[in-house]
Amino acid sequence: MKAIKNKVQLVGRLGADPEIKLYGEGKKLANIRLAVNDRYKNVKGEWMDETQWFSLVAWAKLAVYVEKYLLKGTEVAIEGRLVNKAFTDKAGVKRVSTEIILSEILFLSKQKELLVEQ
Repeated sequence: MKAIKNKVQLVGRLGADPEIKLYGEGKKLANIRLAVNDRYKNVKGEWMDETQWFSLVAWAKLAVYVEKYLLKGTEVAIEGRLVNKAFTDKAGVKRVSTEIILSEILFLSKQKELLVEQ
């Protein structure tokens, strides 16, 4: 059970191109916005579409792959863990943000440029 204590798996599409940042000696960080769509029937029997947005973070080699292969609209399956970060905004209000730190990413889009070199 230890392996599934803090584990998230999602399938969705990138809402924007990844934002890449450099840290230290060539270390990379990729920030990604993922849209996950859900479709269900409401109590009236009407189909409803709902989109949930998630903030993803990829480090090191995973960030390099993200930078090289992912673009807005790319469909991916991800796995990672949830992390909550507390901060104070510009107005002095304490806030909490939740991110998913990626451990794996699978490219689902069928675009030639998304093939990962081995």
